[in-house]
Formats: sequence, C-alpha cells, structure tokens
Amino acid sequence: MRVRLVPVLAAFLLVAVAALTGSAPARAVEPLVADLSSHLVAITTGFVGTDVLLFGAIEDVNGKAGADVVVVVRGPDHPDTVRRKARTGGIWINSGSAKISDAPSFYRVASTRPLNEVASTAILDRHQIGLDHLTLHLDTKDPAADPAAYRAALIRLKQRQDLYGDKVQDIGMLSQRLFRTDMHFPANVPVGTYMVEVYMIADGQVISAQTTPLVVSKVGLGADVADFAHQQGAAYGIMAVLLAVAAGWLAAVAFKKA
Repeated sequence: MRVRLVPVLAAFLLVAVAALTGSAPARAVEPLVADLSSHLVAITTGFVGTDVLLFGAIEDVNGKAGADVVVVVRGPDHPDTVRRKARTGGIWINSGSAKISDAPSFYRVASTRPLNEVASTAILDRHQIGLDHLTLHLDTKDPAADPAAYRAALIRLKQRQDLYGDKVQDIGMLSQRLFRTDMHFPANVPVGTYMVEVYMIADGQVISAQTTPLVVSKVGLGADVADFAHQQGAAYGIMAVLLAVAAGWLAAVAFKKA
C-alpha cells in the first residue's frame, strides 16, 4: 500500500497555511491540528505491511514556541493469556498463568523528545504514554510468581511479533510548528479500529489533545473467505474437506497416468 503523494502534500499545505495564517477571525485557532495520510489500512492477499503518515501543526504557547508533540497508536484491546513454564522431572510444563483482560493488540509511541524529558511520570501514567506507563489488569493464577514478570513477558512477546514498539519513535519537526512521523504497520497487524492520540505538551502539561480513528480491515477475496469461515463455520469445514479430497483424487489420477 503506497501513500498517494498529491493528496498528502495538498492536505499538509492546508495544515501549514492554517497554522501560519490562522483561521477566520470569528473562530479561535486550535493549538493542535493533526491528520493522517489515510484513515484505512487495507489488508489484501499480498499485504506485507505499510506506513501511514501522520502530520500536523502546533501553535505557540503563551507567545513561546517549542512545545513537544507525542503520538500514541493503540489497537483495540483483546484478552490475552501468558503462561509460565517450569522444568519438572526433566520435562517443561505449564506451572502458572496470568490473564490480561485489556491488552492492546497494537501499541506504538512517537515523540519529539525522550518521554522523561517531556512530562512527569504522573502525566505519562494518566494518559498511558509509553510501555512503562501502560495500564494492564492481570488476573494471576500463580502465587509463586511476581505479576510484574507476567507483564514483562507479555510485552516481550508482543515486541517479538512487532506489535509493540521496542523504542519511542522520533517525530520530525519541519519547523517550530509543523511536524510529521511515519507509523509502520506490519503484515500481521490485527484488524479493528485503532485510536491515534496526538498530544501537545508544554512545560510538562498537556495543552491540547486530538484523537483520530484508523481502521485496519481485510478487503477483497481474502476478506470474503474470512467472513464466510467465521459466520458459516460448519459449511466452511465441509467445503475444505471436500476440496482436500478432490485435490488428493486428482493428484492420484495424475500420478497414475504418469
């Protein structure tokens, strides 16, 4: 999926003009304006991942420039289970588990500066900015283990799948007001409605915030097959068996003639 440059540049120029010249006198200028190059990530049969451009502009705060911008991309929450293995009698077995009811399916953070220089821990915790400040509710079925160990294990697993960012991504400032960053979505990105949260932070306080939805959806034949398998599971299973039998019979006939 390639970003179309003409619409993106036109939209970016509109944001730049609004930031530099201001809007109509009857309306107050918004301190933060941001948008996406596309509000849909379409997963097709040959989908290998894509980048979505986030761009925008910020206004000066109290006549001073230099406010920070932080972006949080969060996928829909899904329940997840993490299991701990222990070696007993020379065999590795599951010895404990923890269920997480609200783990984001996808999580990325971008910032103009390191998060600890942008805001206090309390502010980062309040807005769940950064993996260290992400709220996860664990139901631990393992009194012998520290719940923090299960939390760390879940984050490691998501990072290995490239669903959680292992570092804070940079946001490029094209001037004191204009900013942009590219958000990468891997081939295994889960479908659903994502929330792209953009924060404008000055003197350690959130001055303005904006939330923009982003839809990740399967399209085309793959989407039709997935919907049919989900909605008509029995019929899909029967058809899969019949197709496998037919393929085996055709292969046997072909090899017999050969």
